[in-house]
Amino acid sequence: MGRLTTHVLDVALGRPAAGLAISLRRAGKHGTALASVVTNDDGRVEPALLEGETMEAGSYDLVFEAGAYFDRIGLSLPEPKFLDQVVIRFGIADPGAHYHVPLLLSPFGYSTYRGS
Repeated sequence: MGRLTTHVLDVALGRPAAGLAISLRRAGKHGTALASVVTNDDGRVEPALLEGETMEAGSYDLVFEAGAYFDRIGLSLPEPKFLDQVVIRFGIADPGAHYHVPLLLSPFGYSTYRGS
């Protein structure tokens, strides 16, 4: 059964990014909002963002509210922040597969990959 999962690691602090808000939407000019979630203490989102019949082929955006997370943990950063919202646009080609989209985050950079 296909599913979409994510997690966020704060690489500047060396720990999971707990309490970070994330939204999922269909990509495009008028993208449909599909989910709004917050990471748990392990930086993960449970249950899966999409699963089973809700998994459809297409392009999606994950929007990570990095700036609000940095504010919440008390990080003093110049305004405007270098990273406020991190948007990862990705595609689902096989709705029956597991797509894991992790975010490795710091105040001045990020990376992602298709995980397992």
